[in-house]
This record gives sequence, structure tokens and C-alpha cells, in this order.
Amino acid sequence: MNAPTEALPTVVIGAGPIGLAAAAHLAERGLAPLVLEAGEGAASAVREWSHVRLFSTWTEVVDPAAEKLLAPTGWVKPDGNVCPTGGDWAAEYLQPLADVLGDKVRFGARVTGVSRLGRDRVVDADREQQPFTVHVLNADGSEERITARAVIDASGTWSTPGPIGGDGLPALGEHTASDRISYRVPDLKDPAVRARYAGKRTAVIGSGASAFTALAHLADLAEDVPGTHAVWILRRGIGGSTFGGGEADQLPARGALGLAAKAAVDNGYADAVTGFRTTALEKSGEQLVLVAEDGHRLDPVDEVIVLTGFRPDLSFVSELRLGLDERLQAPVELAPLIDPNVHSCGTVHSHGVGELSHPEKDVYLVGMKSYGRAPTFLAMTGYEQVRSIAAALAGDQEAAERVELTLPGTGVCGGAGLFDEPETVQAGDGGGCCAAPSTLQIGVGAPAASGGC
Repeated sequence: MNAPTEALPTVVIGAGPIGLAAAAHLAERGLAPLVLEAGEGAASAVREWSHVRLFSTWTEVVDPAAEKLLAPTGWVKPDGNVCPTGGDWAAEYLQPLADVLGDKVRFGARVTGVSRLGRDRVVDADREQQPFTVHVLNADGSEERITARAVIDASGTWSTPGPIGGDGLPALGEHTASDRISYRVPDLKDPAVRARYAGKRTAVIGSGASAFTALAHLADLAEDVPGTHAVWILRRGIGGSTFGGGEADQLPARGALGLAAKAAVDNGYADAVTGFRTTALEKSGEQLVLVAEDGHRLDPVDEVIVLTGFRPDLSFVSELRLGLDERLQAPVELAPLIDPNVHSCGTVHSHGVGELSHPEKDVYLVGMKSYGRAPTFLAMTGYEQVRSIAAALAGDQEAAERVELTLPGTGVCGGAGLFDEPETVQAGDGGGCCAAPSTLQIGVGAPAASGGC
């Protein structure tokens, strides 16, 4: 890269936990970061699930380089043994970090496109010698073009949740019933939200940590408000790995989520319906009826909570030459490590610049976006990603290739479909950690299959 290009900033898209950590690592390396955030403040997506408690502790969700940057301000890390809520994380760490970074972070700056200066994705000539051009729409409606030496896309996947349809597309009637559907874990401490679900019959679709959390919250509500009931809809069957590793999980709060979901079913606050892949929602008076692809129909429900994971928005990076797995939409070198179809371990190996590189040099997808449609992600994984990338951009290849993270095991031994959903929000037959639940109520549905859900 020529000298004039090296003097340009590295643009980081998104001021969430991984984007801000990327800026901290770049600054530590003497490189110039410029974080572009569409929201009005740091961690705007995290704030949308502020009521949800992470299953990682403060020790595991504070980036080391960020902590060094904060230390001179007198910032003190909260109790390392406590699992913060999303709101705690944003207010007590992420916003202070953005404040320290100062003018290296711009809010109200939505990235609408990224390309090589003067080169669309077809053109080869002198491609790598050209800087990146980042197209920005500002909050006041003005447009801007920023040139950059490198681009780190940490925009996440929060804005693109998965639909109800079992084929990956919206179910028939999903759009017209949108006023009765939520794609987020409800905040039942909010009186208006609580009233929406109190005394109602609610379908919860999903099999990861978000679904576990929603089931646990609805079970708590059912204890207070008679008539509150959940119908837990799983696309696969229930096996030993469905509820995670329980007490064997090295992140105790993550294991406790699965146990809470199991308790909701065991205690009669939720019925589990397995092997149900929704193809349509039909109205029945004031209620909704979910219809499976085999024609099976469930009893009517009042509300539907859809927690089927997320997917990346790749529209604004479509002019870049990305090497993405055709199934997961994750970098091709990373995809085999996180593929829930074949992965046989409850954790993902630490990885860095080698697994995150693309045919387009010096562009990286990081954080949840790097996982594409794969559902398990830990903040500490993202922190290791951006540490490695910052080292590579600084020319320190040895540090870039060095692994500086050991991930905690889930306590799940094996099988297909092992992954939970991301912690924002956060999987064999046999005994040990894979022993099947001792009791479970199975609702009417297709025959249960073995393995995870």
C-alpha cells in the first residue's frame, strides 16, 4: 500500500462492542481509526435489548485494549464475577469507551456503500493500489465520501432477524400479522409489554439462548398472572443437547439459561412442539393459527415471538470481493469452524486475520457479522478477532497469527445443531453432559427427532 494510502484512517463500521474494541486496538497500534455509527450513541443495538442479562461476566465482556484506554480516565471495571445486562454493558463500559475515543467515533453516520476508489467489483487494474471509498448518509440528510486504507465491518446482524418461515423466507401471513409478532425478547418489566403477554397464549419460535430467555420470562409472568402460557415451537426434535450443557457449561449463566427453559416446560408453563416448520399464519378471530409445511395446525395463540437467529446485511458491501461460504455467509476459512450442520463441539476455536481475510485485501467482517447465519458468538471471540486484524494492519504478522484466547466450553459433548444464539442476547446420545432431560412435556406435533434443535 502506498504512503498516501497508509496515512488514511481505517474505517470501522458500527460502534458496538466489537467496533469500539477494534478502534481501541488500532489506536494502541498507532493507527488511525474512524468509527461510523448509524445510531445516536454507542451500542445502539445493545440498548435495544438492555433488559436482557448476558451469560458472560464483566471479565469476559471488557476488551483488554479498551480497558487500557479507559484506565487513565479513572474508569473502574465493574465486579468481574457479575453478568451485566445489555443496559449495564452500554452505560458502564461501551459509552465511556466511545467518549474516550472522542472524535474517532461519529454518530448519525450510516454507511450505504463501500468500494475501491474508481473501481467497481469487476475491475482488476491497479485495484489493490486504490484506497477504499465509504459512502455515508448523515443524520441531517447530507451525503459524504470517506477514503480509507482498510475497512472493518462490525455492523452486526441485529437489524436483520430471521423470519418465521421454516424455509428461511417469511411465512404466508407473516407480514399482515406483524402487529402480533415480535422478533425480540420481550421486556416484561415494561408495563405496556407486560400487558401484551399477561394472561395470553404466546408461541415462542426458536431453540437458542434468546428462546430460553423468553420462555423463562414468560414462566415468571405465568406465576403471577393465571392464563399466561407459552407454546415452544422447535423445528427439530428434543435431544440431550437441546438445553445446552447445564451445570457442565464453563459459563454458568449460559448453562442456567437452558435449565430455566427446561424448568418452564417441566413446570407446565410451556408446551414443547417439535418438528414443526411453519409455512403460514392464519387469523382465527383475534388469534393466530400456525400451520406447518405438512399441514399440521396448532391451537390458536394470541402472540408470536420469533427468535430464529439473525443474518448479515451484505447490501452495502456488495461492490467488494468477499469470499463467503454459500450456506452460512461467513468467511470461507471461518465457516467450517462454526457450521452448525457438522460441528461436533460446543465451542469454536479462536481465530483471527487468517480466517477472516477475503479476496479483497484489507477488508474484514468481524463480530456477529463474521459468523453470517451461524448462531453462536461470544464477545471475547470478537475481541480476539480485532486484536489480530489490528496487528496485521500494523505489519506485525507474528502477533496477528498468535492465538491469545481460550474459549470456555459449553459442556455439550456433540451432535448436530449444537449452537445457541448470540449472547445479546446467547447444543449424542449417551450420558454425562449429554444426558437427556429427565422429564419433558411434548406438545402435539411432528415426531421428535434426535439431536439438537
